[in-house]
Amino acid sequence: MPLRVGENDVMDGRQDQHYDRFLRLYTEHEPALRAFVRRLVPKRSDAADVMQEVALVLWRKFDRLTREEEFCKWAFGVARYETLAWLRDKARDRHVFSEGLLLTFADEAMEAESYLAAQREALERCLDKMRDKDRRLMLAAYAEGTMVRDIAQRSGRSIVGFYQWLHRMRLRLLDCTRRVLATEGLL
Repeated sequence: MPLRVGENDVMDGRQDQHYDRFLRLYTEHEPALRAFVRRLVPKRSDAADVMQEVALVLWRKFDRLTREEEFCKWAFGVARYETLAWLRDKARDRHVFSEGLLLTFADEAMEAESYLAAQREALERCLDKMRDKDRRLMLAAYAEGTMVRDIAQRSGRSIVGFYQWLHRMRLRLLDCTRRVLATEGLL
């Protein structure tokens, strides 16, 4: 008996493609969106809550996006709106800025995002040029919940020696990043 492709199978295929498109675009822009939200929300855990809402809204409204090239701009608009909504809800806390000031922060953060994205890309390229062992140690030093003494011990250095090594590596990355940005005319 031959296999028949039913209408539901075609719909499932379209839904899969729709989901794949969304996931590809969201994954590409999520670090920048998270950085944007993190600049406006005081606590990392609160930024994570806002990001969950952003992801939900983006998914629910993804059908309304007409051109994939506009995803980034659209996603930042949603992130801005969701962040401001969260901050308004928290306005009773005296440590929250006024809405006008938050709008100013949000506008400045959106303007800076293209340069920050270029910086992140340049840093990634420079990290890729590092020896694997050095890159792993460097990234481990900045991982959440890391104990520097453990990483220093793993590297075979004293804590002071590890901090000196880390400082030299950061200077090399900074220099490399600046060269990459200068080459691209962004510095």
